[in-house]
Amino acid sequence: MSEFSCRRVEKPWGYELLWAHTTRYVGKVLHINKGESLSLQYHEIKDETIHVLTGAIKFIVGEKEDSLEEIILRPGSSYHITTGLIHQMQALEDCDIMEVSTPELEDVVRLKDNYGRV
Repeated sequence: MSEFSCRRVEKPWGYELLWAHTTRYVGKVLHINKGESLSLQYHEIKDETIHVLTGAIKFIVGEKEDSLEEIILRPGSSYHITTGLIHQMQALEDCDIMEVSTPELEDVVRLKDNYGRV
C-alpha cells in the first residue's frame, strides 16, 4: 500500500506538507514559523532524517534531558534522528525542513511543549 499526494496539516508552529505515506516511509516538509518550536521529544519506534531546505534552526539534541547540546542547522544541513534520541527544532527564521521517517506518525513522546500538548 502506498499513498503519494500532498496534504497540508496545520500545526501551532506552522504546518506540514505530507507528500508520501507508504508502509515503509513517510515524507513531509515542515514549515516552522520564525520564533516557533516543535516539542522537546523523542520516539520509541520512529527513526527519521531531517534536511534543512530554507532558513535556520536551533537543533537541540542529546541522549538525556540533562545533557542536551544546541547545533545551528542551515540550508544543506542534515541530521539523522535515531529511536530514543531527544530532540527539538526551534526556528531562528522562517524555515522549511524535509523529513523522511519510518511510517509511525503517532510515535511522539513529548517532554516539553509550548502549546500544552505534553
